[in-house]
Amino acid sequence: MSRARTARRIAAGAAYGGGGLGLLGVATVGVVLAEVQLAKRTVGTGLSDPPRADGLYGTEFGGPELSPGPLRLAMLGDSTAAGLGVRRARQTPAALLASGLSAVAERPVELRNVALSGAMSDDLDRQVSLLLDGDRPVPDVCVIMIGANDVTRRMPPTQSVRLLTAAVRRLRLAGSEVVVGTCPDLGTIEPVYQPLRWLARRLSRQLAAAQTIGVVAQGGRTVSMGDLLGPEFAANPREMFGPDSYHPSAEGYATAAMAVLPTLCAALGVWPESDRLDVSRDEDMLPVAKAASAAAGQAGTEVTAARGPWALLKHRRRRRLPAPESAPEPIAEPGPADTPEPRPA
Repeated sequence: MSRARTARRIAAGAAYGGGGLGLLGVATVGVVLAEVQLAKRTVGTGLSDPPRADGLYGTEFGGPELSPGPLRLAMLGDSTAAGLGVRRARQTPAALLASGLSAVAERPVELRNVALSGAMSDDLDRQVSLLLDGDRPVPDVCVIMIGANDVTRRMPPTQSVRLLTAAVRRLRLAGSEVVVGTCPDLGTIEPVYQPLRWLARRLSRQLAAAQTIGVVAQGGRTVSMGDLLGPEFAANPREMFGPDSYHPSAEGYATAAMAVLPTLCAALGVWPESDRLDVSRDEDMLPVAKAASAAAGQAGTEVTAARGPWALLKHRRRRRLPAPESAPEPIAEPGPADTPEPRPA
């Protein structure tokens, strides 16, 4: 079955309440479970909590009291969105995106990160509520990075997509633009061996394609995380992965953020490139399922709705991100509602 057809089935199941897909034969289960246990022992975590990077970026463009005021950026998702594995707040992907957005838009950016290490898609409802239930203004744009834990903990893909789609719908109805970094290709993780490597790649790419179908239907945009964004990871895994060989290093997060930034800025209308197709970069307009399938296999690819059942497949030019000299002070210390019992990453 093609990836596009599988993604359509998962997305349809998510929309209409269907069940998960049977993707494993009984004969392979014993071998796969043995490989899972070996991968868990090899990877491990042992990482400290990610640094908090909430605050105001780009103050050189004016303070929060000046009109039109800062852009409001929110980050949601799992340990990758939280920045697990780095020690400095300015190295987290949220801080890098806030600094990059500020530089492109030439406006200050107020960042709030509600991502939780170890989160699966069933935590997104809580995270969205933290952003929308209160006196704070609705974010102008939200970035969600989710899916890896759904695969490793065997959440049914239809349930995973349903939960993500519901979160995107709430944010869009509230007035936020939404950019989703889809499930990364878990087949690139070094300590994961065959046949688990093949299985992890298959499942994560199928989920990424189905995520794209669901997100685009709600008016959001997706960026394929793929093999953690390109040949840099394949060529320099020791530099791009952190000490646990699973989460990205500071260089890895910077590479990922550089791929997301163009789509983030385009969602707010501040990216210098338009949404017009550039055939010289293999951009195209395709049926949504085919665009989602193609994006899942090519890291850094953007998918956004066009008209009817069609979507734009974009390969925007990346820009190196400006590294903030220092991270701003947190807006506020997290309260009880912000700090549930953490899950393992």
